[in-house]
Amino acid sequence: MHLRRDEIEGHEGRFEYWEADTETAWTLREPTSLYHERPSQRLARLTERIAAFRGSPIETFGAADLLVRNARGERHRIMQADQMVYLHPERDQPDGAAVEVGEDVLPDVVLEADLTTDVRRGKLWLYESWGFPEVWVEVPDRRLPSSPRGRPAGLSIYLLCSGSYSEADVSQAFPGWSAADVHRALNERAMSLETIEALRRVGRALGEQEGTTPEHDPVLGAERREGRREGHLAGRLEVLTELLRHTLLAKGIQISPRLDAKAEALVHAPLDAVMAAASECRDEEDFLRRADALLRN
Repeated sequence: MHLRRDEIEGHEGRFEYWEADTETAWTLREPTSLYHERPSQRLARLTERIAAFRGSPIETFGAADLLVRNARGERHRIMQADQMVYLHPERDQPDGAAVEVGEDVLPDVVLEADLTTDVRRGKLWLYESWGFPEVWVEVPDRRLPSSPRGRPAGLSIYLLCSGSYSEADVSQAFPGWSAADVHRALNERAMSLETIEALRRVGRALGEQEGTTPEHDPVLGAERREGRREGHLAGRLEVLTELLRHTLLAKGIQISPRLDAKAEALVHAPLDAVMAAASECRDEEDFLRRADALLRN
């Protein structure tokens, strides 16, 4: 489609690539479908899980513009990926509205979903010439009737080495995450145990590189701390109940299920005061009255 230079800044539609010399934009041949959008949206959610296991944020920016300017500072070429990933957004993410090639830090990974197009022929050479370190090309399991018949479903990982791409079985940005594992994770309806384990493994590997753990994640860390507190309280309650039972029975005092309920209420009270009440009481009723007085104080 023809898209003039003075229209490009305000253009809100999706396109694959635009160049100023011809004022031409390459557009998708088919309407945007669930099949096309699923991989990019799924990748965003997967990287959130990896970030939690690593203990520091990962950011995705969807189909934002990848921009090259000419010598006069004018927009010269624009490309849009389906998803781009920054592993260290607090340090690397651009401040402007687009990723400016030659000025900004490039994404650690860009994802292209091939549903009706072939990125290898249309865009991969541009990613290579612009120096993008890692490109993923996903051919989804579910296809449209117009999808090319000759390409099997799967994910291809292209790594930049000495200025040119070579295909790899495993990601460099996400250590240990294989092309097969990524493809499965992008296409399964519900997250499988295999995918969860892969995300955990990759997140932990990234954390080892940076000295972070799930404890540094605000959500996962809080859940783990709460779990430890609950475990500590459960252990304290068990010990307190046994101490009270032993002390009262040693004095010949008959006890009832009310003691267990009161021990749960006393778990936060000072242990020496609770045991003093048990040692000084005449019977269970007297201990329960003394315990209520402790709780009021």
